Amino acid sequence: MNSGDGWPELPYAAWRDTRDTLHLYTQIVGKIRLALAPFERSWNNVPFFLTAHGLTTGPMPVGDGVAQIDFDFLRHAIDFARSDGRAHSIALLPPRSVADIYAEVKHAMRALEIEAKIWPVAVEIGKPIRLDADRAHASYDPHAVQRFFRVLAGIATVFGEHRAVYRGKHTPLHFWWGSFDLSYVRYSGRDADPPPNADSIMRLAMDAEEISAGFWPGDERFPEAAFYCYAYPKPDGIETTVIRPPAAGWNAALGEWVLRYDDVRAASSPHAALREFLTSCYDTAARRMGWDR
Repeated sequence: MNSGDGWPELPYAAWRDTRDTLHLYTQIVGKIRLALAPFERSWNNVPFFLTAHGLTTGPMPVGDGVAQIDFDFLRHAIDFARSDGRAHSIALLPPRSVADIYAEVKHAMRALEIEAKIWPVAVEIGKPIRLDADRAHASYDPHAVQRFFRVLAGIATVFGEHRAVYRGKHTPLHFWWGSFDLSYVRYSGRDADPPPNADSIMRLAMDAEEISAGFWPGDERFPEAAFYCYAYPKPDGIETTVIRPPAAGWNAALGEWVLRYDDVRAASSPHAALREFLTSCYDTAARRMGWDR
């Protein structure tokens, strides 16, 4: 693979407004999944999954059947479907505000008789935003969204290879609409104490030994796309260990290993560079934590 071949640019500043709006769109739909899907440990009932066209909630129990909601980033639509054949679609173009999309989602739920009580406030962002009243976020650049989806699709192939060899308990590759990142987690099978002063989300999320890796498109803390990896509970001294490839390293502010997306794109084989990062982080953390690898 030539440098950057199939790995499009994803400059944070260039699509930040669209990124922020899309993040809030996903939170609207994500809250429906949270309300309908039965609770799973570590909140594994919450995230979306990647499809050939975008993201999906997967099937959610509704009445005597199931419903599913998909983001189609090729057609730029939110598609609702019920197992009885009923369907509804919401166009994302021309761009509309978060409040407008929220209203359309609620209309679709009524039309399809999908009953779910959701809290209309965005989560895991710096400033609380009422989704049903947010008219400030109304940007949707279809080309930027498709670039983002191309990135996710390419990453999924590498993560799939990394995931396939693990014989212990682990998650699917999933997309968290709260933190807006693609993530994969391996577990040792041993319980762990949540962090001191953890809120209700963290108490239920961080109750087992884990090694997590993922990708996020950037945020205010780290305004560029990057891959990350962390281990919980964090082994002493792990931040001083050497991780491959050489461009990767410990980020003290984030408290995890980071490899910039642009450094992966610049590699002679982006696929191999990402695979090396995932393997190196896991091997290092698992040895420090005494896992049976």
